Order: sequence, then structure tokens, then C-alpha cells
Amino acid sequence: MPKLLIIWHSRTGGSEQMARAADEAASQECTSRLIRAADAQPADLLSADGYLFVFPENLAAISGEMKEFFDRCYYPVLGKIEARPYALLVCAGSDGENAVRQAARIATGWRLKSVQEPIIICTHAQTQEQILASKTLTEADLEKCRETGAALAAGLAMGIF
Repeated sequence: MPKLLIIWHSRTGGSEQMARAADEAASQECTSRLIRAADAQPADLLSADGYLFVFPENLAAISGEMKEFFDRCYYPVLGKIEARPYALLVCAGSDGENAVRQAARIATGWRLKSVQEPIIICTHAQTQEQILASKTLTEADLEKCRETGAALAAGLAMGIF
């Protein structure tokens, strides 16, 4: 059975909710595994058939912990995971576009294959209080994450990717 690795980082809970929703749906179609970015190792990437990267936008960029994961794992897997499919889920306070561009550029360096349009869930958190507050995403937003997880898993299970 194909393996989907969902690597996530969350500071205030939004991205974690997104990752868990995607995993819930993906696990119906393939073997899926949730792992925090801080705990993910090159061996985890090597053992998976596809990836879902889930993280918050912080200061118009990939969150530091997610960036550290990419930095730490980049060279050990370079040339070993080419053409594997991936998708992105980003929890943003404003627009999330720069964080998506950064992650896509890293994935291009790994020569991964984007198989879905990135999903950006915007919380519209703009004040310090809103930014630091625990997030509770809407059911509609979580459904988008489930759809992404299910589609990525289905593609892996059918051998489309």
C-alpha cells in the first residue's frame, strides 16, 4: 500500500488541525503518517511515496521549524526522492503566498512533482492578540484539507502519481 507522509508544524493550532484533517481523509485510501517537522528525518522522506507539507506562514515566510526541517533533510535526500508527488497546506494570517512560493521552490530543488494547487487557509489574524491566539478553523476550511489529503492519497493508491 502506498505511503503518504504528512509533515507539519503548528504554533497556534491551525496547521495542526489542517494536518489532522488531511490525515483523517488520506488514511481511507493509503497508509498515511503524521509527523512533526521537528521529528521528521531523511529516512522518513525516503520511506514515503508522497508528501503533504503543512505549516503556518510566519512573517510572510515558511515557519522557522518547517524551514529547519527542509534545511536539515535537504542534502541527505537530494537525488533520492525525485518525481515523488507533493502538496502544500498553509495556515496564514494574511495571504500565505510567499510561504507557498518558498516551499514550492524547495520542492523544485528536490525535484518533487506538485500534484495539487496549494491550499491557503487565511485566519485574518492581524493584531498581536489574534496572531498569538489558539486557532479554531471552520469546518469548511477543514473540509478543504480533507479533500487535499483524500485526493493525494487516492492518486497514490491508483498509481496516478
